[in-house]
Amino acid sequence: MKIQVTREKDTKAKIDLSASPEELAQVKKKVLQRLAPTVKVAGFRDGKVPMEVVEKNIPQDQLQSEFINEAINTMYIEALREERIRPVSQPQANVKAFVPYTQLDVELELEVVGEIKLGDYKKLKSKREEQKIEKKDIDSVIDNLKTRLAEKSEVKRAAKNGDEAWIDFKGVDTKGKPVQGADGKDYPLALGSGTFIPGFEEEVVGMKPGETKDFTVTFPKDYGQKSLQNAKVTFTVTVNKVNEVKEPKVDDEFAAKVGPFKTVDEMKSDIEKQVLSEKQQRAEREYENDIVNELIDGAKLSVPETLVEEQKQAVLQEVRQSAVQRGMSFEDYLKQREMSEDDFIKKEVLPEAEKRIKAGLVLSEIGDIEGISVNDDEIDARVFILKSQYPDEQMQAQLDNPDARREIAQRIRTEKVLQFLKNTK
Repeated sequence: MKIQVTREKDTKAKIDLSASPEELAQVKKKVLQRLAPTVKVAGFRDGKVPMEVVEKNIPQDQLQSEFINEAINTMYIEALREERIRPVSQPQANVKAFVPYTQLDVELELEVVGEIKLGDYKKLKSKREEQKIEKKDIDSVIDNLKTRLAEKSEVKRAAKNGDEAWIDFKGVDTKGKPVQGADGKDYPLALGSGTFIPGFEEEVVGMKPGETKDFTVTFPKDYGQKSLQNAKVTFTVTVNKVNEVKEPKVDDEFAAKVGPFKTVDEMKSDIEKQVLSEKQQRAEREYENDIVNELIDGAKLSVPETLVEEQKQAVLQEVRQSAVQRGMSFEDYLKQREMSEDDFIKKEVLPEAEKRIKAGLVLSEIGDIEGISVNDDEIDARVFILKSQYPDEQMQAQLDNPDARREIAQRIRTEKVLQFLKNTK
């Protein structure tokens, strides 16, 4: 077979293929063998019809169509293997010449993974940040536990710091228009916690149950929503009830309520281990992300448009789901970001999609160079773990799907490549 590959651009390829008569004869034989069980001829038992008789009893247009499809597929797979072409789209085939069963010239056009030029991935500068536990880390967890186990009792007096005030609130701008996200019903506000914008909680302190109050606060200059940075917002707040919060004393009795601990020291030791583990896991993720960013910065490659579009849709779906989980629509999310959908896609979605694709291609290229692979036992082990986490029968069935197994294999291979890079440093 003759193969000629022409690159219109790095991610667009044209493949001209010409098969020899001998290769086409093998294709014809394969097609006839596949069609033979469908041919019934008087005097011959099923499956015993000679190939020359099978050929005469099959409509020629059907035979030629199946022959061409089989030949193109066979030639295409061979061309990919010999030329190390990595397709990302189905090829568009154009039959340039066909003499039944002796000559077939085909032109294929498809999108491919372009050339990937890696930097020196064995001399990466990214470093893992060492993690330490400070007293404030343990104190923070204990404070949260104290809040969770605190006794709350409703009081009729004015609210003070340390109380929990259940409030209705609504904010308007200087023109009297409602401010998006600046409203709530029966919200339990821990006074003195600093969870609301500066100045808000201080205004609620001193209010009695049933009391309504108007006050104006200025949002911080570095507030996450640009339209509210340095903005003056007037709130109307009604206190529905006030709970006095009595936090428990941190003693051995408290430790026993928190978990299977006999003493405060045991509890603190366990907290230290848990917090350190969480910090190390977070640091490891950041370390791996730094490695990937360094690999991308050091590599030269073009990103296929088809992959960008697929990944763009995946990122958008993630954003939509995240918005729903936070109780807002995608449209509300865009309003909060003060961006149109087109701007959001251009400035945030597409860069993220391209980064993910580049990361996948670069890590895969390193895996190919270093001969890093995944075997069936590794995939089976991961599937077993995932099935134990998802008892739903439908989900378990999906994990046995070939597509799911391929995705799991790719994930394991990525993990192994990253581990190789970390061990190489």
